[in-house]
Amino acid sequence: MTLPAQLYEKLAEMSANGLLKQETIITRKQGSRISAGGQDYINLCSNDYLGMANNPQIIQAATAAMERYGFGMASVRFICGTLDLHRELELSVASFLDKDDAILFAACFDANGGLFEAVFDEGDAIISDTLNHASLIDGIRLSRSKRYRFATGDMTDLETKLQSAKLDKARHLVIVTDGVFSMDGTIGKLAEISDLAERYGAIVAVDDCHGTGHLGPAGRGTPSLMGVADRIDIITGTFGKTLGGAMGGFIAARQPIIDMLRQRARPYLFSNALAPAMTGGALKALELVEQAGAARTRLTTNATRFRRGLEGIGYALLPGQTPIIPVMLGDAAIAQRLADALRGHGVHVAAFSYPVVPKGMARIRTQISAAHSEADIDMALAAFLAAGKEVGVL
Repeated sequence: MTLPAQLYEKLAEMSANGLLKQETIITRKQGSRISAGGQDYINLCSNDYLGMANNPQIIQAATAAMERYGFGMASVRFICGTLDLHRELELSVASFLDKDDAILFAACFDANGGLFEAVFDEGDAIISDTLNHASLIDGIRLSRSKRYRFATGDMTDLETKLQSAKLDKARHLVIVTDGVFSMDGTIGKLAEISDLAERYGAIVAVDDCHGTGHLGPAGRGTPSLMGVADRIDIITGTFGKTLGGAMGGFIAARQPIIDMLRQRARPYLFSNALAPAMTGGALKALELVEQAGAARTRLTTNATRFRRGLEGIGYALLPGQTPIIPVMLGDAAIAQRLADALRGHGVHVAAFSYPVVPKGMARIRTQISAAHSEADIDMALAAFLAAGKEVGVL
């Protein structure tokens, strides 16, 4: 069988099992409502938690940066691609997260992909949460360090793995976790993890892509929310979600870590510098997010309203305190049918199944924004009720 034929066969199998991902072509600005195929939808798929993707001040700042610096840098930073604007954004990120310094990447996937290989080696041990984001998993695989995994939220298992790493005579121990687990909407046990890290002399690295900007005091993320910001050594994050919703990632950490990343992080060394418009917009987003207390309050209110409504209808949800609210369905085909039915009722959602989530844990992940109105929430709940009855899950 030729390769194309083999791939077509595999794609047909994926489609039959409800595992084939489909892309929705959006024809207007991303927001609490979107337009696709000539129809309007309430959008429950976006990571734009504070509704800042269309903020006029951010758009103006991005436009001004592009007018001053041009469309792109056409080079990697260490050759001829670094702007004063890049450095201003890095220092602003570091100040926001109370770290020595920060470094920019084209995406947080690149940040996580470049972190471990550049800083740690075969003498070190990385202990990673089993539900960590794919970018962390890939980045850890690229390192030459000894690798261990601990069950999510299981501090006994984490301590066992730390003890094993000690017995294996690892030089540096690194505990790696998501701040918010993006498929579950749950928050990592950062306080307990920090306690164990101190006991075993470990470094803690947190991917806070789904927390930075809307969780914690002034939006400083899950480490701040859990009261351990000063005990987290490395924070990775993105400008592609709450902080404007465009693209770009960062790592904030102690100075020697950032300095070494500038020398050795391959995604940094071999990728173009972040475009001026992205940099200027992200800088403005970071400024605005500190002042967005009212939006964060509205986000919490909206998420609580929607969660309670889904529970009242009779859906099974994962417990959580974030705007990520997964509706658990188990079967991939059922999850896809419900997603299709919801779109028929004017609600845009996405079904998630293996390998994005564990087998038998298919779900529709809903994400609430401060930009949703009460009417949006109520209309979405009505759609979930009607679609659930149509599909037979209620």
